[in-house]
Amino acid sequence: MRVLLIGAGGVGSAVVAIAARRAFFDTMVVADHDGTRAARAVAGRDDRFVAAGVDAASAEAVAALCREHRITHVLNAVDPRFVMPIFDGAYAAGADYLDMAMSLSRPHPTRPYQETGVMLGDAQFAAADRWTEAGRLALCGIGVEPGLSDVFARYAADELFREIDEIGVRDGANLTVDGYDFAPSFSIWTTIEECLNPPVIWEADRGWFTTEPFSEPEVFEFPDGIGPVECVNVEHEEVLLIPRWVPARRVTFKYGLGAEFIEVLRTLHKLGLSSTAPVRVGPVSVSPRDVVAACLPDPATLGDRMRGKTCAGTYVTGIGVDGEPRRVYLYHVVDNEWSMREYGHQAVVWQTAVNPVVALELLADGVWSGSGVLGPEALPPKPFLDLLTAYGSPWGMAER
Repeated sequence: MRVLLIGAGGVGSAVVAIAARRAFFDTMVVADHDGTRAARAVAGRDDRFVAAGVDAASAEAVAALCREHRITHVLNAVDPRFVMPIFDGAYAAGADYLDMAMSLSRPHPTRPYQETGVMLGDAQFAAADRWTEAGRLALCGIGVEPGLSDVFARYAADELFREIDEIGVRDGANLTVDGYDFAPSFSIWTTIEECLNPPVIWEADRGWFTTEPFSEPEVFEFPDGIGPVECVNVEHEEVLLIPRWVPARRVTFKYGLGAEFIEVLRTLHKLGLSSTAPVRVGPVSVSPRDVVAACLPDPATLGDRMRGKTCAGTYVTGIGVDGEPRRVYLYHVVDNEWSMREYGHQAVVWQTAVNPVVALELLADGVWSGSGVLGPEALPPKPFLDLLTAYGSPWGMAER
């Protein structure tokens, strides 16, 4: 296996640190628009790792880099605005493809909080037939959320439930960052995108529909000492992926943001600072959202100031295999102190990064295989969960 990893930020650098301990691949080319950042990500690693520069907005540049290094698998670790050129570049070069976020949505032009417009992943699913006909795999949404959360959904359907009422992905944390009043632990660009777009909900008798941002607040009890966190609806890929392969009456995604974070996001939106459309400032044009991202600390640099744990999981309700009502939360917790000590990367980026590495190893060993545009729930869940545990990061299950 010869991997092209595009993006050497927080998640990409954590991918390198995790993959360096595994033997399933021959080469990993780490590419970034900033070649020096790619070089830093591979510094001190063995000779399987190579740094390169690439324009992720150019499918032609991605394809050329793939051909130069005889790449078999492209792993996309950059903001979702670059999904389609990387996706298309991998296809053009004859490589398989993995990402952790899908192609961007566009709200319905007149009824954004009732009806879907262009949904997350629509552009990729529109290309599914040509990937299938070519016998090639695009494994989409294989981070932690989406990713591990989808694997949990499939595991619950296969092993735990006869009928599923709701699959509800629930994400929460008790992380703090010393010295900052406001310092997101993940890409603010992506966070703004998913939190301010109309959230999508799936219901079997209605299909996909939208609601208001931050709707349906609920207090969810997270395990391992995190405790109760208020969670709200946000847009996320699981709701678009899970119903394609896992039968359920309802699928939702709720994120534990907290009142302060929600207020900041609402203020950014109110002031127009969430926009990606460039505005003229003197002699230059700049995207307001890019300015916000530039003003905040890089999440990859916050690890030594962070305290606490982050939890990703999938809450499933329905009728268990024994015919009795059942409620189960399948989850994965990462303690920032552990991830910093063991890998030198903060908990949120490490938790995102470990899952595509596990997936690549399963693909390299032939345990996972397929063609077309697939989500993680399209593939057998037990081998993934077993290998994740073997990586030293076990998952948990709590009856509720």
